[in-house]
Amino acid sequence: MADTMLGSTAGELPAKNVTGMTGTGAAEAVVCYSPMMVTTYGIWQGVSPLEFSLPLFILQTAIIVGTTRLLVVLLKPFRQPRVIAEILAGVILGPSLMGQVGTWAGTVFPLRSLLTLETVAHLGLLYFLFLVGLEMDVNVIKRSGKKAVIIAVAGMALPFCIGTATSFIFRHQVSKNVHQASFLLFLGVALSVTAFPVLARILAEIKLLNSDLGKIAMSAAIVNDMCAWILLALAIAISEVNSTPFSSLWVLLSGVAFVLACFYVVRPGMWWLVRHVPEGETISDVQITLILTGVMIAGVCTDAIGIHSVFGAFVYGLVIPSGELGVVLIEKMEDFVTGLLLPLFFAISGLRTNLTRVRDPTTVGLLVLVFVMASFAKIMGTILIAISYTMTFRDGVALGFLMNTRGLVEMIVLNIGRDKQVLDDESFAVMVLVSVAMTALVTPVVTTVYRPARRLVGYKRRNLQRSKHDAELRMLACVHTTRNVPSIISLLELSNPTKRSPIFIYALHLVELTGRASNMLAAHHTAANQSRSGSSLPGASEHIFNAFENYEESVG
Repeated sequence: MADTMLGSTAGELPAKNVTGMTGTGAAEAVVCYSPMMVTTYGIWQGVSPLEFSLPLFILQTAIIVGTTRLLVVLLKPFRQPRVIAEILAGVILGPSLMGQVGTWAGTVFPLRSLLTLETVAHLGLLYFLFLVGLEMDVNVIKRSGKKAVIIAVAGMALPFCIGTATSFIFRHQVSKNVHQASFLLFLGVALSVTAFPVLARILAEIKLLNSDLGKIAMSAAIVNDMCAWILLALAIAISEVNSTPFSSLWVLLSGVAFVLACFYVVRPGMWWLVRHVPEGETISDVQITLILTGVMIAGVCTDAIGIHSVFGAFVYGLVIPSGELGVVLIEKMEDFVTGLLLPLFFAISGLRTNLTRVRDPTTVGLLVLVFVMASFAKIMGTILIAISYTMTFRDGVALGFLMNTRGLVEMIVLNIGRDKQVLDDESFAVMVLVSVAMTALVTPVVTTVYRPARRLVGYKRRNLQRSKHDAELRMLACVHTTRNVPSIISLLELSNPTKRSPIFIYALHLVELTGRASNMLAAHHTAANQSRSGSSLPGASEHIFNAFENYEESVG
């Protein structure tokens, strides 16, 4: 195959990027770039700025982010998560809709520009998975006990087995022109995962993040997410076309060694860094830069091993200690990564989704059947486990749909499967669409089925008018800062509590947690818990509770 070399001489405008075909007649295109075609010399030179990579990339980013934000606003009344808008934005801008207009496809999203767009999108994905690992509190699993682990395992094993078995039965119709074993493995992983970041957003939006159902769902999603990354690493190792059993084994062993190095070398180093920050001072910009550089190094390591680079970024984020360090990293990165870079990755998934390639109704019907069977198995498995733990049927249904939340991880699995030619264009498009449809159902179903307010109907009768004159009066005192304490104590004094008619106070210190998946309210019973709260006032809780205890002692 002859390569085409492009160049430009002094005094001449740079040559255009051209696309040549391989000598074998394959459908893949070889895009040759000129190093002089990054920035334009201006429209007055008679050349369109969109012929140059930087202006074109800026325009594409602006269009993708603008379209995503518009769809977020349009879907907000339907309480849909942002990931739906981000994927639909790519589908609308891609070959399925706007791409049918020849001028749009050739000018705004030409083939030669997708390499730059995809590279930046994967860089954004790398840092977003780092943030996901950073916000993931593994201690939640310990607090939830075996229930979350069993729900997660049942929610993965059943859809994986049923989805893979159904795909195997219809393998000749579903997996055409691809390696069937790898196809079944990738499909099984895609069907069994739960998107932890998307689930956190949904629970926060419907205000269930701090409920019992939300805690169980988040704990199970963390376990599910970790298992999904292990299965994905296994699937990538096995799906290599030229791999031998020994090379796949080396990939897995190297991946295990990387994880152990992160937990037993990197994590102690991070704790040493946190302990050596002088009291009252913040972590320096140099240290933050080194930590963020480590994200890319971790990505390079896992990519060199043979596992996707996002796996390295996720594990690296997982070993960063929560607390002040995690809060600083999240505050510096979250808005830029989630608002600007991450939509590019979902848009790439949408741009790759070409609905015009979906022509065989048999294949489409069978893929939808496989997806529905796996989703049904996940819901039923979750319901059975929930009922065995004395949860109601309605709570089990809500939990089952929450565990069917799709999004980031599934898009990563599907994109890797497409890159490795395990999934063809038709299978990829169908799986993206049914994933969007399943995730769109989660919020309406959960808000309809799960209504915790019903359980509080009996508490409406518990008010001052109906209370007995000599009964104990229980009050909840919500304190945000120490300035709120004197006014509450003054109110207590005016209430004139006596030994026959005492007042019992529940003091609740409200702290905004910025180092977790989403903000929530946390009750600090002792000052020992303050070290994990992420509060900017380290001694606030201690001062507040000491004030109430001193007042209690003074009044006897």
